[in-house]
Amino acid sequence: MTLTIGEHTPRHIRRIVRAFLTDWNMEHLTEAAELAATELTTNVFRHVPDRRCTFLLRKQRNGVRLEVTDAYAQLPAKPAESPPDAEGGRGLLLLTAMTDKWGVTPTPTPTGGKTVWCELADSTST
Repeated sequence: MTLTIGEHTPRHIRRIVRAFLTDWNMEHLTEAAELAATELTTNVFRHVPDRRCTFLLRKQRNGVRLEVTDAYAQLPAKPAESPPDAEGGRGLLLLTAMTDKWGVTPTPTPTGGKTVWCELADSTST
């Protein structure tokens, strides 16, 4: 879905993620997928000037993939330890801890852009 991220958008995205994972019989991935969706969309809210993006949740043979694509050329900073009193800066550390893998793929557009993605493996799939 293509949308402009507002203050309450992550909450709505979490509901959508939960509904799809329930439909796909992957409820055990819900907590990590909701956290990942929150982090990806919150980063758009905080760092992308027009707050527009495309959000994709894709069922894969062995899990799910979440992607957020925007047209802002600046790539996310590498995960780093944040000071204990910092108000932010832990989102990519959370992605590292809660997902099986994640990354950033630059998009070939005139203004730049990127897709930040993560994957969660379904250990119950065969």
